[in-house]
Amino acid sequence: MPVEEFVAGWISGALGLVLGHPFDTVKVRLQTQTTYQGIIDCMVKTYRHESLLGFFKGMSFPIVSIAVVNSILFGVYSNALLVLTATSHQERRAQPPSYTHVFIAGCTGGFLQAYCLAPFDLIKVRLQNQTEPRAQPGSPPPRYQGPVHCAASIFQAEGPRGLFRGAWALTLRDTPTLGIYFVTYEWLCRQSTPDGQNPSSATVLVAGGFAGITSWVTATPLDVIKSRMQMAGLEQRAYRGLLDCVVSSVRQEGLGVFFRGLTINSARAFPVNAVTFLSYEYLLHSWG
Repeated sequence: MPVEEFVAGWISGALGLVLGHPFDTVKVRLQTQTTYQGIIDCMVKTYRHESLLGFFKGMSFPIVSIAVVNSILFGVYSNALLVLTATSHQERRAQPPSYTHVFIAGCTGGFLQAYCLAPFDLIKVRLQNQTEPRAQPGSPPPRYQGPVHCAASIFQAEGPRGLFRGAWALTLRDTPTLGIYFVTYEWLCRQSTPDGQNPSSATVLVAGGFAGITSWVTATPLDVIKSRMQMAGLEQRAYRGLLDCVVSSVRQEGLGVFFRGLTINSARAFPVNAVTFLSYEYLLHSWG
């Protein structure tokens, strides 16, 4: 099994994570809290109460863990295509795989990524939702002192299953969405690139950016449900399952609740995924 795709996925995932984490923090807070009037209000309040560092809460853990999960996505995707088409990454421009194969490989990568991502994503969301300002002498400490303390606290208070809150919603979000993600990227690259040639850097940037937007438009409703189920244990509000979370959210806030964070998701998706795909393709090309 080629390992270059896994390494390139980790590096490109780390770059995208650093670029997109402040947007992700705003998105998570909009989806799980009702104290903000919108994106600008959330950004202003976060900056006033927590300084610029408030936008980077929960990032130290994902920079290692979620970047590794991204390597699983790209590594599994590329190796699934290798199994389906018997062509390596370097050969796929001359012998492009069918969109059906691309979709299946993307769904496979998305499913396995979600399985590995669930505990890491839960910890990230819990840390991002801590809105306390930076600790001052004599002030009470935040609920979670860091990612390890957060994981241990969840395990102690909610048991092992607590670390997998929202896992089904995450799996349902990522499996088809990442199939769509890779199909969109491949289609846009092929539309702008002569047969048999590698896409230009500009093409990769644009295709990666729009692939990110397309996938998040599809994913946002389940992303809202996922985030709410992840926060339920902390708020002592137990949903009986994914469907109960959907019904409860609609009853309390209407259908518009499923589109919370869509604007910030789309704004984040373009630069993050453009950089992710450009660095991924560049690394594989330089190593090939």
